[in-house]
Amino acid sequence: MEGLPDCRLCMNAVFFLSIVMVLPPGSMGECTCDPGDLGSNTGTLNYKIAALLSILVASLVGVCLPMLGKLFPSVSPEKDTFFIVKAFAAGVILATGFIHVLPDAFDKLTSPCLSQNPWGNFPFTGFVAMMAAMGTLMVDTYATSYYTRRQLGKGAAVLVGDEEQVVGAGTELKVIGHVHGQAEAHAHGHVHGHGDAHSHIHSSGPAELLRHKVISQVLELGIIVHSVIIGMSLGTSGSLSTIKPLMAALTFHQFFEGMGLGGCICQAKFGYRTVAIMAIFFSLTTPVGIAVGIGVSKSYKENSQTALVVEGVMNGASSGILIYMSLVDLLAADFMNPKMQRNGRLQFWSNVSLLFGAGCMSLLAKWA
Repeated sequence: MEGLPDCRLCMNAVFFLSIVMVLPPGSMGECTCDPGDLGSNTGTLNYKIAALLSILVASLVGVCLPMLGKLFPSVSPEKDTFFIVKAFAAGVILATGFIHVLPDAFDKLTSPCLSQNPWGNFPFTGFVAMMAAMGTLMVDTYATSYYTRRQLGKGAAVLVGDEEQVVGAGTELKVIGHVHGQAEAHAHGHVHGHGDAHSHIHSSGPAELLRHKVISQVLELGIIVHSVIIGMSLGTSGSLSTIKPLMAALTFHQFFEGMGLGGCICQAKFGYRTVAIMAIFFSLTTPVGIAVGIGVSKSYKENSQTALVVEGVMNGASSGILIYMSLVDLLAADFMNPKMQRNGRLQFWSNVSLLFGAGCMSLLAKWA
C-alpha cells in the first residue's frame, strides 16, 4: 500500500499525457509551420492531370461562348440576353475577389508562421488590395487616354457635309460634327449606308471601343494572377480529399470567369488574332499553374515565409483588381447603360442574374 500514491501519480500522469496527445494541433498552437504533404503520391498525380484537362476545356469553352454571337444570336452584345449573362459573370468575378481570393490573402499574410515584425504589425492584405484597386484605376485611365491620343494622332479630320470623319490607319472614326440643331433623322441621312448615326456613336463609338479594349486587357491581367496561384495550390496538394473538390470547383470557377472575360473581349471587337491569343492565354494559365505545382511539389514548402508572402501579396493584389473591375468596369458600366435604364424588365433580370452568379461562386467556397 505504500506504493499506492506513486501508482496513482503515474496513472494521472499517463492520463494527462494521453489527453494532450489526442488534442487537435490547433489547441496546442496556432501553427506548426511544418512543410506539410508534398504531394508525391502517384494516386494524386492522376487526379491532377484530370483536373488540368478538365479546367483547360472549361476555360476554353467559357471564354469562347460569348464570342459565338453569329452561331447563337441570343448571346450577341446587341441582345438583352447578353446583359443578363454578363451580369451573371460579373457576379462570379466579384464573388471570386471577395469570397475566394481576399480571404486566402488574409490567411497567408496573417499566418503565425510569419514573423511578427512587420507582418503582424500592419494589415498588409487590405493595404495591398487597396493599392491594387487604385493602381488599376490609374492604368485604366492612363491607358484609355493614351490609346485615344494615339488613335487621334494617326488620323486627320475631314469634314464631309454634316459629318466629320477622322480617318486613321485602318480605322475610321465617325463623329457628328456640325448638325447645327438639325433633327437626328437628318444626321442619319448623311451616314450614307453606315446605319443609324446616333446609335452607332453611342453604342459602338471609338471612345467606347477603346474603353472595352482596356477593360478586357486589365481584367485578363487580374484573372491570370490568381489563376496561376490557384493552379499551383492544386498542383502542390498531396491530399485526395483536397484535390477532388478543388477539381470540380475550379472547373466551374474558370468556366464562369471565362464567360465574363469573353463578354468583355467580344465587346472590344479585337481582330481574330488578338481574340485567339487572349482566349488561349486565359485558358492555359490555371493548367500551367497546375503543371508548375506538380513540378515543384517535392520541394515546395507551403508554410515557408517566402511562399506565404508571395502568395499573400499576389492574392491581395488580384482581389483588388477583380473587385474594382467587376464593380466599376462591368457592373456600373452596364447597369448605368441607357438601354438598361429604359428597360425595367431587363434591370430586374440583370439583378437576379447578378445575385445568382455571386451566390453560385460563393457556394463554391465551401469546397475551394
